[in-house]
Amino acid sequence: MLTRRQFIRTAALFALAPHGLAQPEKEVWVNDVHSALNRTRVRELLKPRSGDELVDIVHSAARKGLAISVSGCRHSMGGQQFATESISIDTRSLDRIVSFDRERGLIEAEAGIQWAALIRAYLEAQREMKDQWGIAQKQTGADTFTLGGSLASNVHGRGLAMKPLISNVEAFTIVNGEGKIVRCSRHENEELFRLAMGGYGLFGLISSVTLRLVPRRKLRRVVALIQANELARRFEERIAQGFLYGDFQFSVDEKSPDFLRRGVFSCYQPIDKDESVAAEKKLRDDDWLELLRLGYTDRAKAFQRYSEYYLSTNGQTYWSDTNQLSAYLPNYAQKLREQIGGSESSLIITEIYVPRPDLAGFLARAAELLRTNGTLVIYGTVRLIEKDEESFLTWAKQPYACVIFNLLTLHTPQGIENSAKSFRGLIDLAIERGGSYYLTYHRFARREQVLACYPQFKKFLDLKKTYDPAERFQSDWYRHYSRMFAS
Repeated sequence: MLTRRQFIRTAALFALAPHGLAQPEKEVWVNDVHSALNRTRVRELLKPRSGDELVDIVHSAARKGLAISVSGCRHSMGGQQFATESISIDTRSLDRIVSFDRERGLIEAEAGIQWAALIRAYLEAQREMKDQWGIAQKQTGADTFTLGGSLASNVHGRGLAMKPLISNVEAFTIVNGEGKIVRCSRHENEELFRLAMGGYGLFGLISSVTLRLVPRRKLRRVVALIQANELARRFEERIAQGFLYGDFQFSVDEKSPDFLRRGVFSCYQPIDKDESVAAEKKLRDDDWLELLRLGYTDRAKAFQRYSEYYLSTNGQTYWSDTNQLSAYLPNYAQKLREQIGGSESSLIITEIYVPRPDLAGFLARAAELLRTNGTLVIYGTVRLIEKDEESFLTWAKQPYACVIFNLLTLHTPQGIENSAKSFRGLIDLAIERGGSYYLTYHRFARREQVLACYPQFKKFLDLKKTYDPAERFQSDWYRHYSRMFAS
């Protein structure tokens, strides 16, 4: 006989399902929000609201012999968050603050909380405090990322001297393939800590995360237009001067000799705590959509408009955490089609890593490659990353320059292959220089490219089966690489 607690939890699970047992089965489809190229049919889409419900889902899936896939806000584009015919878990209802140690700057939150909500919560809890804590970094480009999803990709922001997100994680709890809740840190279950950080949801369902916060700082934005051949030196100068954040948004006009070579260099310098914060000029959603439209139709004007805006904000002041918040248009592709017509398309991102002294040479060769392939870059930026010595599937193998490309991709077999060809070419250019690429955005790399950039990848797959012998947690990304390395 079920206890009252078991009855309530079981009833809640049924309530989470998109259809009841007595109703006819309906098709459930999911997709990523940026490229919209990962449309996947799943058996069920569940939205658990507690760690207990995560445990029950794992037990239920084990009894049925079904795979589980896990997603947050669905920004990854390589198929990591979906598995065909799996039980799909949407973590976004796991969005509560668990605890906040205001003395030590440690905050624990459920894994489905999004960054903007996390920031609002800790600021509200510190309203009466003169000296406050804030996040060190988050990924840029959107706020609609869950904390757990950010851990799964081991993201980074635009810190000038920061390691990936693992450096800011104190601990997390994870529900493993047996339905057990396991706490992971640098002192508890250390190997699982290293594997799950950047493990793309393959080692369990992360239920809560404890972040190390840093003191909030007031910053001033300093903006200049510079050439890529001086970028590595200018980054080093800004670091020596104490700047905390910065990036370089490069020209995407392939018809210009400045293509990938000239850009907007924006960095953020700490200022006195008594100075006021007044970011008067901000881009609205409509402004971003207009910049995207120009990126599709007139890339010279897009860069001109973007650089004029940023130059006009030179000297504005910001908080170090809220300055990292940014707008995102999840339906940008549909809105642009409505405005300018054309075939169905979207942007696919790739992120390439090169040693900093090789940055200018890489960008010059990348410009040649993209022009030759006729690939259109709609948006691109350069950031820095420090070496990560903790995560198992580490992508920051040394202090790198991170080069991000958003490529316009037609939703046809030829259009997708054209982008894939350019991505593979960019990876080859990185490998020639001792660089690498980010696994999060696509799975177009050849086997030899994966091994050149991630020689530990086969061991990663072996450890996945050690920790999850039933392969309860899966994704189409995992299935792709399991087939690739089956021999």
